[in-house]
Formats: sequence, C-alpha cells, structure tokens
Amino acid sequence: MLHILICEDRPEQRELIERFVNKVVIKEDYSVGFAVSFGNPTTLLDYIERSPIRGALYFLDVELQHEMNGIELGAKIREIDISATIVFVTTHSEMVHLVFIHKVEALEYIIKDDPKKMEASIKDCIQMAYQRYLDGKHSLRKYFVVNTGASIWNIPYDEILYFETHVNMPHKLILHTDTGEIDFRGTLNDVVASAPEFFTCHRSFVVNPKKIRHVDKAKKKIELINGEIIPVTALRMPDLLKILSR
Repeated sequence: MLHILICEDRPEQRELIERFVNKVVIKEDYSVGFAVSFGNPTTLLDYIERSPIRGALYFLDVELQHEMNGIELGAKIREIDISATIVFVTTHSEMVHLVFIHKVEALEYIIKDDPKKMEASIKDCIQMAYQRYLDGKHSLRKYFVVNTGASIWNIPYDEILYFETHVNMPHKLILHTDTGEIDFRGTLNDVVASAPEFFTCHRSFVVNPKKIRHVDKAKKKIELINGEIIPVTALRMPDLLKILSR
C-alpha cells in the first residue's frame, strides 16, 4: 500500500490538502491509504522513524512556522526514506531554488493560489507516485534495510560486499558496501534470515556471493571484486563453491 503523509502548519490548509487527497483515494481504485497529516515537522519525523513505512508520498508545506522549513524537512525525510516521493506546497514559488541547495529531489511544486488547480495537481501527483510504487514493488532490485538508530538506510543488495561482526562488541555489525561502511546493531543470523541471498562464510563474516572475484581453497580466503580479502572456513567451503558454480 502507498502511504500518504502531509505536513502543513495552517489547519485550514492542512484540512484542504487532506480532503483533496482522500477524495482521490476514495474515487480511484488504488492500493493507497488515507492521508496522515501533521502540524509540525518534528511529529512527522518521529512518526516515520518509528514506522516501517517506506516509499511514501509526502505533501510538505514550504513555509512552516518552525525552526525547520519544509525543504529542510524534505532533506531529513530523504535521509530516513531514500525512496520517498516528495511534493512541496507553497505560496512563494521563488523559494523553490532552496530545493537545489538542499539537494532534495521533488516530484512537483504545487502553488496554493487556486484550489481547483491544487486539487488537479494533487491528483496527478498521487497517480505518478502510485505508478512509482508499482514499479518499485515489482522491481528486481532488492534493498537491505539498516537501522542505525539515528537513520534508516535502504542499501541495494548489489552494492553490498559483506557484513562483519564488531570485535569485542556483541550484537554490533559493520556493513561494507562499494562506497563505505555502516555500523548498526544486529547479528549475522539476523542478516541471513532476512536476506538468504547472502552467505555465512565464517562465524564473523557474511558475504555477498555476487561480489566474489576468487576463492583460494588452499588458504581458505575469499577475494572480493574490490580486492579485499575475507576468510572462509573449511566447513563452509563446499557450500560456497556450490553456490558459485550455479
């Protein structure tokens, strides 16, 4: 289901956007939930940090009467939900340039000057976001969700090299990707349970088999495509070779 969230500090505008959104949800035969609305960015961020919702559609007022404006809120949302679809609603089109400063990709910028135009634009945005949702739902690309406590990351499987346990830090892992590392709480058993495509090659390592360049059976070492070397136990070697030969 596609979820829709609104952040608008003026009650009358918030109710108007919510009414337009829910009118589309009722009329169209989409797998879309009714809008959830918020009067300030803090409560919205708290909500999505505690919620498993990802890939949602957001309607954000730009001129929020808060220490954080709507575009800054959009940047925070993008950190938590990289697949979010963001729409900015504003009375001042000249503020749109801030989107580029904060590097927030937006689907649309809706101006509040005409309710009929607003309603039509909201309908168009929901249709486009729903198509994105369907495309993502049926996409072959998979993502591993990492919750660091401060942020939630959706890491594509094809960017993951391996997972490693922290030395002397139980239940703490390091995720190694093509571009860097992320520390998070968890166990290797949890990783394999949620993503069986990865392989436990050692009690301290889970590897992405698609990132393996070479296996040294004599030295019990795995060379990854970036040149890194990780161990593989003798017990796990036969299963690994079987996977790589498929």
